[in-house]
Amino acid sequence: MLILKQLMLGGLLISATIIVQALFFGGAIALLNRFGAPLAEPPFIRKTTVGLIAAVLWIMIGHSIGAWLWAATFMLVGAFHSLEPALYFSLVTFTTLGYGDITLSPEWRLLAALSAANGLLLFGLSTAFLVEFLARVGKAQEVARNQDEHSSSQK
Repeated sequence: MLILKQLMLGGLLISATIIVQALFFGGAIALLNRFGAPLAEPPFIRKTTVGLIAAVLWIMIGHSIGAWLWAATFMLVGAFHSLEPALYFSLVTFTTLGYGDITLSPEWRLLAALSAANGLLLFGLSTAFLVEFLARVGKAQEVARNQDEHSSSQK
């Protein structure tokens, strides 16, 4: 029965963290649609750098919320009795780093594996999002360059 409980709890947490990350992606897209036009104007490198830093920090906030959700769950089920080791374990597991210096008791190991799988999936989605972000910014900058060249050649 404990296996089923871990699978159900892990499924709920995975769903919750995917929703959180989707909200952060949606927020980033909305911000980019509303305020992203200056990214397509010179100086391109500086604006791309600032945009990328902002996007990465924004996504990391979403990942942090996910790690905190896992840490809170580890505490609620009694796997940890204080916040620091729960959060540390959550971050190390969520990032799939897995130092092994802190481990869960056998009754909660499956939940830890689900946390690692969740982190792997979300970091992959974040990588895809950042690649698409850079591709769209680069394309917008290329269009802006071509328009500048076209308008200056007509003068």
